[in-house]
Amino acid sequence: MRTSYQPTISELQAFVACMEKGSVTSAAEALALTQSTVSRSLALLEEKLGVSLFHRVRKRLVPSDAGRLFATDARAILRHLDEATVKTMAFGGRTEILNLAVLPTFASRWLVPRLQAFSSLEPAISLNIAARLVFGGVETDGFDAAIRRTDQRPAGFGSLALEDDRLLAVASPRLIEEDTLSDASALLRLPLLQQATRPTLWLEWFREAGIDARDILRGHRFDQFATVVEGALAGLGVALVPDFAVRRELEAGLLTLASPRVMRLAAPYTLVYPDRSTERPAFARFRSWLEESVKGAR
Repeated sequence: MRTSYQPTISELQAFVACMEKGSVTSAAEALALTQSTVSRSLALLEEKLGVSLFHRVRKRLVPSDAGRLFATDARAILRHLDEATVKTMAFGGRTEILNLAVLPTFASRWLVPRLQAFSSLEPAISLNIAARLVFGGVETDGFDAAIRRTDQRPAGFGSLALEDDRLLAVASPRLIEEDTLSDASALLRLPLLQQATRPTLWLEWFREAGIDARDILRGHRFDQFATVVEGALAGLGVALVPDFAVRRELEAGLLTLASPRVMRLAAPYTLVYPDRSTERPAFARFRSWLEESVKGAR
């Protein structure tokens, strides 16, 4: 691509302001620039693109078809630039940044509550945490590591198991009359909240209990465990969720065990990272801290 054809930021800003204000005069006022500066930027942009972005009707600017098409991309470019700038500025004073992709509920209920201890030990390291329900390749996605449910370690990757996948059936105390239902089949009389990304959990739970339950998908459906928990708190039904997601609510009496059974699944919640990440001192310290934190909790 010939860089001489690439618009400058000031040209994009002038164009978008003209689109929004409808005149060079109003655009110049909005940008705190002179009319001649805005007119010159707009003319240079049209010259680079080789198209007219506006029709000049009296003193008004009426977008051309090309202008309306280009406006969508121009606004997106400026928005992404603003977001990238703010994101970078937010790390002011921090010298190292780690990018992590983490399952949403694990991030909010397991990782984030522990991060104050890490920040106290490593004040120069910032974590950029992105919630992900679906993962691509950690390395190609630009992340230093991911926390996901897996017992696999691909070639060229390291891993650290953080938490076993233990599922509890919980509900609001007002939904069930007893503290727990000793008969697992009694749960079939109650609405069962569904987790959209793991839709077979209740089938597995009842199968493990030796119960043939074919009509159990009648409850409300949510896309994350965090909202399943909120549904249980609201009394909408029984939730089958990881134990780490409801520890606080169980301790506070906001939720109660609907069954004494615990379902343990094979794949644990695991930190997965490309080997290249271990070459970064910041990541090595973060991994070491996680490992010690997990040991201390066992």
